[in-house]
Amino acid sequence: MPVANMDRIQRVNEILKREIADLIEKSGLNEGGFLVSVTKVRTSTTLKEAQVYISVLGKGDREGRAKHAIVELNRKRAELQHRISRDLVLKYTPVLHFQFDKNLEDGDRVLALLNEMENGKPN
Repeated sequence: MPVANMDRIQRVNEILKREIADLIEKSGLNEGGFLVSVTKVRTSTTLKEAQVYISVLGKGDREGRAKHAIVELNRKRAELQHRISRDLVLKYTPVLHFQFDKNLEDGDRVLALLNEMENGKPN
């Protein structure tokens, strides 16, 4: 793929990430001591579809809250896409697909293990 296309897709990914994060903040999903965060967006080369990765921060059942957030985001997908098409100038408004990003959770687990090793305390 030509470099110009890659740069364009990266710019679209960042723009979509910011816009979707703003829409999530306004939607009321960030309630109950949890924060729903957009960690990354991967748009297809045709710009017709986008994988949106979310993470949930907060204490308690983060995975359960993440599942709830994904169900809600999928339920509101048409509305989100409509708002994106209204707010952003894109040739196509991509169809959004939401999924849970476990990278932050995995990173937390690695840091906790390293901290335990450093302090000599088993899990």
